[in-house]
Amino acid sequence: MVKKFLQKIILSFFLLYWFNKIGINFNLIIPINIVTLIVVYLLDLPGLAMLILSLIILF
Repeated sequence: MVKKFLQKIILSFFLLYWFNKIGINFNLIIPINIVTLIVVYLLDLPGLAMLILSLIILF
């Protein structure tokens, strides 16, 4: 249980990290903090897509 939790947190971190590596070319950077990690942890790729869309629409 703890192993799966840690694996998913680490996967969420790397998803945000790699998006930021690619998104820096387009001036789209999502800060890596506890809130964004929880959103991506709970919702996976749809959560990341939601963060990206909210970043584009709001800023």
